[in-house]
Amino acid sequence: MTGAVTLAGLGWSDFFSDQCRPDEAALEPQRIATVHRARMGALSEAGPVKLVLPVHTNTGDYAVGDWVLVEPETGTLHRRLDRRTVLERRREGSPTPQLAAANVDALFIVTSCNADFNLTRLERYLALANQGGAEPVIVLTKADVAEDAERYRREAEALQRALSVVIVNPRVPEAAAQLAPWCGPGRTVAVVGSSGVGKSTLVNTLAGPDQDAPQATGGIREHDAKGRHTTTSRSLHAIAGGGWVIDTPGIRSLQLGDAAQGLDTLFAEITELTPACRFRDCTHVHEPGCAVRAAVADGRLDPERVARWQTLRAENRGNTAIATGPRGNKKR
Repeated sequence: MTGAVTLAGLGWSDFFSDQCRPDEAALEPQRIATVHRARMGALSEAGPVKLVLPVHTNTGDYAVGDWVLVEPETGTLHRRLDRRTVLERRREGSPTPQLAAANVDALFIVTSCNADFNLTRLERYLALANQGGAEPVIVLTKADVAEDAERYRREAEALQRALSVVIVNPRVPEAAAQLAPWCGPGRTVAVVGSSGVGKSTLVNTLAGPDQDAPQATGGIREHDAKGRHTTTSRSLHAIAGGGWVIDTPGIRSLQLGDAAQGLDTLFAEITELTPACRFRDCTHVHEPGCAVRAAVADGRLDPERVARWQTLRAENRGNTAIATGPRGNKKR
């Protein structure tokens, strides 16, 4: 994108303007478009901007999609505004989360109708979207080479109540029309998924043929449906029909942490039963009077889904920071 655009077209709203102080009236709101180790780029009403970073700025504290206030004469970053939504993931072996995108309205979770389709991985993405405040949408690709694409749709729809699942061919312009309900002026979507499932192709289709720098795309290995990483950094692209899309690098390992609410939304049919357990601290494994185990026994709950819920709950607890209370007492 090289032309001018309004702040509203970039996604600016009262949520952000209400954070601006009177003494900041001379500063200019801009939206972070690229984040690298030592530099960041933004979009203003006049077009792309290369930000001047104050000494000791940690670019890891910023995400593509963030709104910042900038000194217009020098292009110097002043401060970041609070986020309306934020997507962050845990990296295996790292105690701190990695920012993926900010101020996102919808998260397109892209997976193929082949060996890449993995319920456990999809549930992790859904928990991430739920926790971060973005609406999750599962986007199924490569349906044309699947024996039963509708089976993949049914399995995906069963993962969460009222979950939107769309089958698209990311290479054709019709894909943009199918995903238009989540796009539009001032709206932002992010795209996540494994390498080789068509993420970058979908971003290129949404951005249209007139974009400045199309995302590189790559193929997949036929024997395991895994692809090569073609996107190596996050970036903000204009959608041809209005709005913005954030592409992200392919992710194979996604750890959960600080995502209890996201898991509760994902597994609502299970978590709604837990207050009926006899014991308040029920582990839902062996205790008598467990409402979850009773629902499994009478066929109301899928035991495999309950097992995945237990696994993700344990992982989330292990990756969630423990606060220290009075006198050194620890509490979650």
